[in-house]
Amino acid sequence: MIRDEALNKGKQIFVQWKIWRVEYIFSDKTGTLTRNLMEFFKCSIGGVMYGNGITEIEKGRAQRDGLNINEVKKSPTSLYEKGFNFDDPRLMRGAWRNENNPEICEEFFRCLAICHTVLPEGDEAPEKITYLAASPDEAALVTAAKNFGFFFYRRTPTLIKVRESHVEKMGKINDISYEILNVLEFNSTRKRQSVVCRFPNGRLVLYCKGADTVIYERLTDRNFEIKKITREHLEEFGSAGLRTLCLAYRELSNELYESWNEKFIQAKSSLRDREKKLDEVAELIEKDLTLIGCTAIEDKLQEGVPACIETLSRAGIKIWVLTGDKMETAINIAYACNLINNHMKQFMISSETDEIREVEDKGNQIEIARHIRESVKQQLDKCLEEAHNYLSTVSGPKLALIIDGKCLMYALDPNLRGKLLNLSLNCSAVVCCRVSPLQKAQVTSLVKKGAKKITLSIGDGANDVSMIQAAHVGVGISGLEGMQAVMASDFAIAQFRFLTDLLLVHGRWSYLRLCKVITYFFYKNLTFTLTQFWFTFQTGFSGQRFYDDWFQSLYNVIFTALPVIIVGLFDKDVSASLSKKYPELYKEGIRNMFFKWRVVAVWAFFSVYQSLVFYNFTVSASRKGNSSSGKIFGLWDVSTMAFTCVVVTVNLRLLLACNSITRWHYISVAGSIIAWFLFIFIYSGIMTPWDRQENIFFVIFVLMSTFYFYLMLLLVPVVALLGDFIYQGVQRWFFPYDFQIVQEIHRHEPEASSRPELLQISNHLTPEEARSYAISQLPRETSKHTGFAFDSPGYESFFASQQGVIAPQKAWDVVRRASMRSQSRTPKPEG
Repeated sequence: MIRDEALNKGKQIFVQWKIWRVEYIFSDKTGTLTRNLMEFFKCSIGGVMYGNGITEIEKGRAQRDGLNINEVKKSPTSLYEKGFNFDDPRLMRGAWRNENNPEICEEFFRCLAICHTVLPEGDEAPEKITYLAASPDEAALVTAAKNFGFFFYRRTPTLIKVRESHVEKMGKINDISYEILNVLEFNSTRKRQSVVCRFPNGRLVLYCKGADTVIYERLTDRNFEIKKITREHLEEFGSAGLRTLCLAYRELSNELYESWNEKFIQAKSSLRDREKKLDEVAELIEKDLTLIGCTAIEDKLQEGVPACIETLSRAGIKIWVLTGDKMETAINIAYACNLINNHMKQFMISSETDEIREVEDKGNQIEIARHIRESVKQQLDKCLEEAHNYLSTVSGPKLALIIDGKCLMYALDPNLRGKLLNLSLNCSAVVCCRVSPLQKAQVTSLVKKGAKKITLSIGDGANDVSMIQAAHVGVGISGLEGMQAVMASDFAIAQFRFLTDLLLVHGRWSYLRLCKVITYFFYKNLTFTLTQFWFTFQTGFSGQRFYDDWFQSLYNVIFTALPVIIVGLFDKDVSASLSKKYPELYKEGIRNMFFKWRVVAVWAFFSVYQSLVFYNFTVSASRKGNSSSGKIFGLWDVSTMAFTCVVVTVNLRLLLACNSITRWHYISVAGSIIAWFLFIFIYSGIMTPWDRQENIFFVIFVLMSTFYFYLMLLLVPVVALLGDFIYQGVQRWFFPYDFQIVQEIHRHEPEASSRPELLQISNHLTPEEARSYAISQLPRETSKHTGFAFDSPGYESFFASQQGVIAPQKAWDVVRRASMRSQSRTPKPEG
């Protein structure tokens, strides 16, 4: 237990040390860059696309291309609720019955309503029911089924009840019970979910939904035209930044199901490798599927993500996005958040090529693997050659790499990972699509161990835990996917944009403070020790101590402890606003400017210099000095004088090293020096029968009665610190650090108060929060009424109306005014 606590504390110090040296950030997309608030937006059923909306990604792409997109007017049948933002009169309110393929539309909606693990909660009414889902995607799909007329409202261990509208004829509603026989759950390896259900008429159907790459591998050879059109729709949805899922089904015979179910039960009851056996059994039935269509779900970007990524890029940090979405979706999200732009040279390594598709259609898995491996090798060689050509030019463009999960699997092979690493390190941005949690961790480890760079991983869900733990620094976002990422991380934040403050502000300050604390500890202990070292030359290395034992014991504990703690807590070179205004300051940490051997050597040099000053000045001056009684100074007089100079000087030296000095710095330095004098007054002024330090008795009083003491107390610290003063002046004038230049630029500006920060934050509030914030800033009358438990100052509505803020009347305002009126009508008793 003690060892675990020690390891935990050591890791915390290590993380604080690395937080300002992060050079690579690995980020998840869903819930990290986006809000994880899924809305059913578009779909494709039987090769026909439905949905008329325009996404934010499409608007941004049109704006980049200089095009104007007119807003699509909402139809009268459009409907919006949490998880559903769909508009197409061809499907709403039973209109799908008039389509050319109503049967496949019916299968599409039924698949949405049945193939899931959602739990309904609340009243069994469409307006009041709420869905508890493992992910927001599932809740959005079930909500879509409800709005299309297939209302899932009850679940038991073996049944799902769906209220179906307009199936037999328009306006007719039927409550149908579907028997759930088997559930093949989703995981990061399978990338799909299936349900085997029995209809009331005995029909057996397997419904399956999952990633397009997985579903298309398991489709039947029929309906080639629908597969081709749906693939085009998937690419179009991906280009709009939408998250896609494919839906398919398979008709099962009783004999086929019974034989398969026996194997399923055996695998489920297995005690060893249960998950592996279940996946193998699932492969036996999840084949020869018939494609129904695909869904497109919108997940909007979080606020402030583009500005945050741009700021971090200016700080010299390279950002990699590792996502399970389609390549088109990931690319457009990367465009929307300023990760890549049109001025970058983009290298794409994809398995979605015509040659690979032709090989995949033949179905020979060995040939497919060989062909993809060769294709990846050729594309890596080609991209590496182009990258070296671009980098050899003076003003070449920045580079970006985009690779999908299937190609990444072969690129991470030991024979190719060196080329992948070389290419990736030359790119300013990398986007990995359709990757599994294991691949996320492998990519992170590739840079961490292969390139020896400081890495940071950020994610919000359980599938990001391996990536977070593989990096030097892990950051978890407390979002809608649970607390697994937060519990596995070193830091927890609410949104991605707060990464700017974590790295550029707190990371910088933490690194600077740690560097200063470590080097100062080294300096003050070396200075203290060297004064004793010089004394050994005079004693012939006899072992005679120079300082009293209590002086040595309390030097680090009391006399020099508090000031360095204050520096470790409060020191900062520039304010938080300037740290974010000049993100280039972060590059000093990446280059480790403040903890190089040169910096340590400078501290060591001045330690040697000051120790020589302490020893030689005090010893040389004492040779001609006498006490008030005429006696010459002895060993303990000289050592006490030298120790006094050491305590005063090393505490004052810390003030020279501080970038910002507060009253706590003055209090700690003055307190440490006063603590020394109080100690020596008491220690040398009291003699007890058990005291063996009779040599120190009355020493300080003898010293303070001489001119020698006051001369040394003034002269020695000045001479000792003169070298530091000159060095820091020359360094600041002729060889300044970046933060010192920023300090000079803003030297005459007062440090920003908290009020502008509050106003800046208020710009990011929702309209409801902004209104509440505006009301909170209104002037208030001091309440004199205390008759109610929740008394309010009231009159907010009056002040709000004066300043144009709408503030509703509150119940306690009305009660209070009525109370005040009743008090004014009550006659005062005559005196």
